[in-house]
Amino acid sequence: MWESVFGEWRADSRLFSDKMTVIKVVLLSVAATLVNPLAAGADTYAPYPDEDFPRQVYWGDTHLHTNHSPDAYLFGNVQLTPDDAYRFARGETMTAHNGMKTRLRRPLDFLAVTDHGEYLGVFPALVRRDPILLANETGLRWADGFRDNHTAVMAEYLSSMVGSTDVIDSDAFERSVWGRVIESAERHNDPGQFTAFVAYEYTPTVDGDNLHRNVIFRDGPEYTGRTIPFSSFDSANPEDLWDYLADYEALTGGSVLSIPHNSNNSAGQMFRTEDTAGNPLTREQAELRAYFEPIVEVTQYKGDSESHPFLSPEDDFADYETWDETDAAMLDPHQDEFFRYEYIRSALKLGIGLLADIGANPFHFGMIGSTDSHTGFAAAEEDNFWGKTTKSEPSAERWRSPMVDPEHLPDDLEFFTVLQEWQMAASGYAAVWATENTREALFDAMRRKETYATTGPRLTVRFFGGFEFDSEDAYAPDLAQRGYGKGVPMGGELGKSPDDGSPSFLISALKDPDGANLDRVQVVKGWREADGALAEKVYDVALSGNRRPDPVTGKVPPVGNTVDVETATYKNTIGDAALTVVWKDPDFDTAEHSFYYVRVIEIPKPRWTTYDAVRLGAEIPDEVPKTTQDRAYTSPIWYTPPGS
Repeated sequence: MWESVFGEWRADSRLFSDKMTVIKVVLLSVAATLVNPLAAGADTYAPYPDEDFPRQVYWGDTHLHTNHSPDAYLFGNVQLTPDDAYRFARGETMTAHNGMKTRLRRPLDFLAVTDHGEYLGVFPALVRRDPILLANETGLRWADGFRDNHTAVMAEYLSSMVGSTDVIDSDAFERSVWGRVIESAERHNDPGQFTAFVAYEYTPTVDGDNLHRNVIFRDGPEYTGRTIPFSSFDSANPEDLWDYLADYEALTGGSVLSIPHNSNNSAGQMFRTEDTAGNPLTREQAELRAYFEPIVEVTQYKGDSESHPFLSPEDDFADYETWDETDAAMLDPHQDEFFRYEYIRSALKLGIGLLADIGANPFHFGMIGSTDSHTGFAAAEEDNFWGKTTKSEPSAERWRSPMVDPEHLPDDLEFFTVLQEWQMAASGYAAVWATENTREALFDAMRRKETYATTGPRLTVRFFGGFEFDSEDAYAPDLAQRGYGKGVPMGGELGKSPDDGSPSFLISALKDPDGANLDRVQVVKGWREADGALAEKVYDVALSGNRRPDPVTGKVPPVGNTVDVETATYKNTIGDAALTVVWKDPDFDTAEHSFYYVRVIEIPKPRWTTYDAVRLGAEIPDEVPKTTQDRAYTSPIWYTPPGS
């Protein structure tokens, strides 16, 4: 084309042929560059094409119940289905059972609907008289009884749960409802925009002790359709669950993981160092658990499981939304010897102790938060809390609502603790650093533990460990690139110290853009001493407002409090919007197994009960907390001595 155009031009304008030749050469050169930019010489201008580390944090909930869960249905959620839960998580306005409209301030990026595997979807099926259920003798009797006499059906249901006996035991119904669960997730899964995981909850409650797990599949229907949920009716032994997960992966080539939750209600069972039979853990058992349980749920509506004042008496922030009166069934009082095996920090210490003793760490896990909402609403913010169950949707009286009404309990109970709605925490969310918003990328990030938990706010937290960070890295605009280039991210393992020097940690915390400023950043360290003793220490590594620890006590002055409880408001006139630091461990010993994780604390703001008092006119007693300091917990970074 260029030759013909310039040839005609020369024929008509010979006087300017020399000048036209020059112009022709220039334009041909430009045209060639446009056709093939690499002809200009450089490989590329942008510095980013070869970077493959996560640049985006994605927010979600991996623990959400709908009317497919029998307990959610019994507590009033008769309307909201898995489809409704996904729509709410994606930002749609929904109507609660009390007639109020609700919506998230910001949509979530992913959701796992984890309805209980035990009697999954049975109660809605009784109402619609599902033909598969009616073909089952017990299913037909329950359907007729559910229509005519709820009480008898409920009593039989509860009795079967206590005895871990599936009285319906219909494989056809289980496959049918599981197929609908998968179809619902497929309808809402939109790779790159929103991830809907196929999932369910495994819910063994042995003698009232919580051993619950959420089972999350990486896969779609081509694999998940080849199985049905393994429930506590199959076995209440988590070791059998891990065998089921292993069989699933072997059968399908897919991937699946299990997320323990509410270890704080496990009566000292969640992080025992023995197997179910009471024998010491073997290396093989520890490795199997570590593989299938790479993350744990550290915070949710039923309290916080990071640590407890009994275990961490020197930690001023350990007493956060604690549940320490009873077991999960509220039928037995809590005992002090339970604490060690219930809380995450203690379990991390037990894990490095077992690594030194048996060569494997069963508690080599990262952290996430989630809600455990039974309303279908994945809402975890203080000013948008919709209650644990549907009967506790917003009202002026909900704060006093008991989880279980004592009037409905047998008279011969020796012990029962009445827990009220005000004891619920508006918490939490899962934050995942992933390369894209897909099932595969998010699952893989969970597997490598590049995750953190928050108690509701969407704080952005980066945490890297290595031996090459210097103070200038904290101020670099390419902080993440330096973090991955010089060290490992949260969930990673420190290598060998090149010169027996201490590791350093690059930490960046940014406030929720719609939330409270930051009070401080802390590093929590745990380690195993030479004599086998397990120790811990909390370091204040970045403080807002130019505060300094007291030179005598080492304590940091409080950040202050701007909360006005009469109006349920606060001001960001204290604290900082961002805290970034490089911190070097001053107490490092190359011979000691250790771990480190970051805890970020916000300034005080109104608790959800205070919003109830202002918005609904609730008369909240003085003993009910009026303020809270939300927080984030990162997954740990571990150090293992060479040769261990």
